[in-house]
Amino acid sequence: MTYTNTLLAQPPSVATSNVEQFQLDVIEGLSNTPKKLFSKYFYDRNGDQLFQQIMEMPTYYLTKCELEIFRNKTSDLASAINFKDSPFDLIELGAGDAMKSSYLLNYLVNEQVDFTYRPIDISGHILSELQDKLSAEMPTLEIDCMQGEYFQMLAKATMVSQRRKVVLFLGGNIGNMELEEAYRFCKELRSNLHPGDLVLIGFDLKKNPHQILAAYNDKTGITAAFNLNLLARINSELGANLQLNNFSHYQNYDPVSGACRSYLVSLVDQQVNICGKQLTFTANELINMEISQKFLQEQIAELATKSGFLNQQEISDSKNWFIDAVWMAK
Repeated sequence: MTYTNTLLAQPPSVATSNVEQFQLDVIEGLSNTPKKLFSKYFYDRNGDQLFQQIMEMPTYYLTKCELEIFRNKTSDLASAINFKDSPFDLIELGAGDAMKSSYLLNYLVNEQVDFTYRPIDISGHILSELQDKLSAEMPTLEIDCMQGEYFQMLAKATMVSQRRKVVLFLGGNIGNMELEEAYRFCKELRSNLHPGDLVLIGFDLKKNPHQILAAYNDKTGITAAFNLNLLARINSELGANLQLNNFSHYQNYDPVSGACRSYLVSLVDQQVNICGKQLTFTANELINMEISQKFLQEQIAELATKSGFLNQQEISDSKNWFIDAVWMAK
């Protein structure tokens, strides 16, 4: 459960130009067998607030672990991206509020490193707030916000600057993909880079399955409300008549595969109307909402090699629950 993009689940604000795509994705996903909704649509205003509550839960460790890495091992991260070697562009995919990366940015600014920060996000509003925030905190930071899809903007960044690239893909967002999808994503990421360019990518590691399940299945019901909020969003923005009390949240974790999956369960036989389209749900039918994949370290190295990278270094938090891996494009 993290912010991601089209292949993943970066939080878009569904602007007028995107409502049609939202409608198409919802109707197609709920017409399929099994049913599916894209987690990129979790994050409307209420979804943002619910996710903030999730991150504050004691059991939700992911944000805390990676934040610890960026706060306490900032110099290690800077050394790992070879910050002294040559000027570079620091490109963050799905930058959001740059809560974690701000520690690295501040370190590089204080070291008077020659670099440009290029945050990529699909939301222009988020980027505008980020630019104002960072410009106030770090007046000498050179920042170039890029609104759009990940790979379109990455290709643009490669065209506008010949500097070497360091790409940040944080938050365990790679885990919001099936393993084959993650491989295709990393392979496409490599195709947008030159040999010697670097990627700093966050992975949530396999650990005690009780610890993982507790992070996604809190007893207070915040995670359930977060998932159900997508149905409320469909009602609000697409004029649907989904009855939220006819669905319940279900979470499971398979410690063998490392897949932690979120579902909504239809509690009754029901028909719903979305933009004039009648959709049928049977009792106990599932809607696949999200995957949060957990990794072994050997899987991380294998993914790097298969997609055209060298797995150069892994920097972990104090519990060794989360890793930021440094990959170099071959």
